[in-house]
Amino acid sequence: MKKLLLAVLLLALAVLGTACSGSSNGEETEKVKIGVSGSDNRVWDFVAEKAEKEGIEVEIVRFSDYVQPNIALAEGELDANAFQTISYFNAFKKEHDLDLAPIATTLIAPMGIYSDKYESVEEVPEGGKIAVPNEATNMGRALLLLQEAGLITLPEDFDGNGAVDKIVDNPKNLEIVPVVAGQTPRALPDVAASIINNGIAVDAGFNPTEDSILHESETATPYINIIAARTEDKDDETLQKLADLYQEDDVKEFIEKEYKGSQIPTFVPLSEIGE
Repeated sequence: MKKLLLAVLLLALAVLGTACSGSSNGEETEKVKIGVSGSDNRVWDFVAEKAEKEGIEVEIVRFSDYVQPNIALAEGELDANAFQTISYFNAFKKEHDLDLAPIATTLIAPMGIYSDKYESVEEVPEGGKIAVPNEATNMGRALLLLQEAGLITLPEDFDGNGAVDKIVDNPKNLEIVPVVAGQTPRALPDVAASIINNGIAVDAGFNPTEDSILHESETATPYINIIAARTEDKDDETLQKLADLYQEDDVKEFIEKEYKGSQIPTFVPLSEIGE
């Protein structure tokens, strides 16, 4: 009788273990929490469907800013995040002393200049106000875009970190107005133009290639987006598999079809972005 009871108990434990694995074939499903910023997560939803077939359950955790996804990753609340450029990432982890590392490149999401008053950068008037993101790397990116537009000149050794006093020539005497990145669309009624990050622009109902009066091109390599993880996990087999799934041709085709140029798939080796 004791042997029978022991056999029943072992069988019950085996069944319970299989149920907890979340897999019909008895293999445990790997769960990965990915932090993102904004509400447009079509690409990650697509990748998550692919990952599910490979035994990886992706939970997408949404944030409304560009700070918390890195903090949450460093504190172990996430397994990885995917929302930022390599330029922003390097500056942020240095400033906050975080032990994080990129594990793959994803896309370029072009920053754009938007205006509800003017149809071209040439129309921006003398003394016009230009709203820019107030965080150093995004402000630097905005200033570079203003330089590309021919509105200002920056020093030849510009390091990419933005500050109004770094402008060496401002022929139209534009007033640069730093605002919180998430508020750049709301600033539009009060300025001649506003420079808005791609994800924030999309959330505000804009198409960067159709609605901006100027936007970045695919040559903006410092602004390639990445998947990041804690340095100790950068070689994790599941995370590397997820990165590989992201960089497959069907994801590239999905991005090109869904975003029509407002996001550019850019699957280059980390060595090409200085990592």
